[in-house]
Amino acid sequence: MSFVNTATGTFYNRSLSQMSELRGNIERLQTQIATGKRLERGSDDPAAAAQLRQLARREILSTADASNAASVDQDLTSATTELAAVTNLLQRARELALGAASDTSGAAGREAIAFEIEQLGEELFARANAEGPGGEPLFAGLAAGPAFTRDGTGAVTYAGTTQSLSVPVGQGTEIERGLDGAQLFEFDVAGSPSNAFAVLRGLADALRGGTPDPSASASAAIEGIDAALTTVNRGQTILGARLAWVETVRQEQLDRSVAIAERRSEVGDTQIGDAIAKLQQSMTALEASQAAFTRVSSLTLFNAL
Repeated sequence: MSFVNTATGTFYNRSLSQMSELRGNIERLQTQIATGKRLERGSDDPAAAAQLRQLARREILSTADASNAASVDQDLTSATTELAAVTNLLQRARELALGAASDTSGAAGREAIAFEIEQLGEELFARANAEGPGGEPLFAGLAAGPAFTRDGTGAVTYAGTTQSLSVPVGQGTEIERGLDGAQLFEFDVAGSPSNAFAVLRGLADALRGGTPDPSASASAAIEGIDAALTTVNRGQTILGARLAWVETVRQEQLDRSVAIAERRSEVGDTQIGDAIAKLQQSMTALEASQAAFTRVSSLTLFNAL
């Protein structure tokens, strides 16, 4: 009798354990299907969990790099827009200087030209001190304040630094967010240092009678305006090249993000089709086990007599 009791207990325990394991598998598969996640805890698959942690770290770094690249793109785009406007106003100033150089302008005409030149100078000053989307000055380098300042006499000087902020956009890759104002608005005219503000101010003063021969002064100012245009055009070329670089980097970041997402899905997401098939198999096995357990447990030796 002791043998029978032991065998019966072992049968019951083994059957209950098998059915409990099947129910656990069913619940786990149902959770995986409902959540779309294959792993509930790291112990389910330590190797896969380690891969997911590594992918999560890469995704965080990729997100930070993408944010930096987007910020640099906005700053460079804003700087390019401002320099395009600067080019237009310098070209207008050149047209006015050509008109002022003509002897037919007359005093009244030169006064009108001087007034417009002054307005262009004010707009140039505002453009040179433009800010990016984040409120940082575009052309002040690493300085936090305005790129250019004006003293009591009206003279404009550069107040920024000669270095621009380099922003990391990937492992080992940094892109400068702009150009400093000294590179864009300062230059030499006939071997002497000058800037676009001084050229326009000098032209306006000359047209108002600041020199004996305003026409000659207007002709001379054209050289300074051409130097200003050349400097700004060079800056636009540099910014355009950086924008193209940023575009390439952002495309690489997008491709990398897609690859990370696909790998994360492969490692951690539930394969719905396989999970449903396994769920059906487990449910069928559980039903069969329950039926077999019920049938066998109801049998006794008297049934064989």
